[in-house]
Amino acid sequence: MTSVVVAVLTYRRPDDLAELLPLLEEQARALHPAARVLVVDNDPAGSARSVVAASGVAATYAHEPRPGIAAARNRALDEAGDAEALVFIDDDERPGDAWLQHLVATWQETGSAGVVGPVVSRVDAPHGPWVAAGDFFRRRRLPTGSPVAVAATNNLLLDLRRVRPTGISFDERFGISGGSDTLFTRQLVAAGLQLVWCDEAVVTDVVPAHRATRGWVLRRALRSGNGWSRTSLVLATGRGRRARTRAVLTARGGVRALGGAGRFAWGVLSRSAHHRARGARTAARGLGMLTGAFGSTYAEYRRG
Repeated sequence: MTSVVVAVLTYRRPDDLAELLPLLEEQARALHPAARVLVVDNDPAGSARSVVAASGVAATYAHEPRPGIAAARNRALDEAGDAEALVFIDDDERPGDAWLQHLVATWQETGSAGVVGPVVSRVDAPHGPWVAAGDFFRRRRLPTGSPVAVAATNNLLLDLRRVRPTGISFDERFGISGGSDTLFTRQLVAAGLQLVWCDEAVVTDVVPAHRATRGWVLRRALRSGNGWSRTSLVLATGRGRRARTRAVLTARGGVRALGGAGRFAWGVLSRSAHHRARGARTAARGLGMLTGAFGSTYAEYRRG
């Protein structure tokens, strides 16, 4: 039997966690007795402990008080122990039918070091036409078995038998800014490990009201560009390669910023909400790439 740990990292989302845990238990039962649920609580106060206890779900609880999602991800790696596979899912997501089975089946069929699944957003909160026109919550979909060069941990299976020998872990310098999962998966691929896509393993991201706003989606685009540049510089070894990488990032970021600004202007002239929104998003990502190329960090997850 293949042993699998399903890890959900949480930070002060008691309602989401309470709704998710029974769904994860149901998914794990389909692989019983080979799967178990792990909750990593990144709240220094340990607020999720009572949620796990009240859920009635036989989940392992781990308290990781060090701030930053990278620390919580590394704690999940540690808590997985000698399990063969570790699966990450976010606490504000809901797994689709047979989600875990699809991930495991693709992993076993392909022999890959990791399997990445799609995230489909459900925007229940009221949001304006500008956000809707920009398709900000539409993510990529690929045919099952397609190779993947980078992934987030919002729907990711890792073959620990292959990951652990690399010595790669989540870089805690990215704990507050985000991007440690981007760097982690890019490092795995650079080390020769294969990640593949499983389009049947769907999770749904429940988008709260504060994220269905123009400001939030543009800040996310800026953070994404910033993180891409910073992780690219970490991967560039040697002074010469880092200088070349910084030059490429600067050029690409500048093109995005200017091109996005131009598209936004065209949207204003043509009265197209779609062009205004997409232009603003492209410009924000380009600005993030430019700031990241020169060492600036956008700390999206900074705590007050």
